[in-house]
Amino acid sequence: MAIEAVIWDFGGVFTTSPFEAFNRYEAEKGLPKDLIRRVNATDPDTNAWALFERNEISTARFDELFLAESTALGHPVPGREVLPLLSGMLRPAMVEALKACKAQYKVGCITNNVVSEHSPGQDAGQRMAGAMGQVMPLFDAIIESSKAGVRKPDPKIYLMMCELLAVDPANCVYLDDLGINCKPAAQLGMKAIKVVDVDQTLTELAALTGLTFGTAA
Repeated sequence: MAIEAVIWDFGGVFTTSPFEAFNRYEAEKGLPKDLIRRVNATDPDTNAWALFERNEISTARFDELFLAESTALGHPVPGREVLPLLSGMLRPAMVEALKACKAQYKVGCITNNVVSEHSPGQDAGQRMAGAMGQVMPLFDAIIESSKAGVRKPDPKIYLMMCELLAVDPANCVYLDDLGINCKPAAQLGMKAIKVVDVDQTLTELAALTGLTFGTAA
């Protein structure tokens, strides 16, 4: 089937991964490496992170629940200290790749995000000058978990995007830095690319789209 749309995750794709910031925080605080990821992976559909990304709880409640969940794993971490770690540095080569794809295909963004002053694009300054402000206007359609009330890896959110773009999943490429989010996309028939680094991603994207991209350098 011919490619008609390229669908992108945002954080960890267009920006450096928040996991890098999580690990720096853990090292600074003397916490076990990947503790924050372990908290987020425990009860992944009902934990504080999932509830917050579906906009079912407030920032204050997230702070409390995340603290309780991390405490249960033996290392108390207030949720309010995790939120500022979400923003990453923009990857210019990925933005240029998006522009190249937009010239040939429909492009959409599915992002699990939170309603917080710390999430990318939520404050006016970031919207105007930050990563979200530069990238989001390029998409033909955007689905934010905090607004849609559904989050990846729920298959419904991918089908919602296909409906918005008026495309069949089999005619889509999907990019995400998390394998757990790539899996349902692939099961729906999309060509899924797990974003490990920029050059690897652009090589795989070029092979699927027939386009030529630059490199991270």
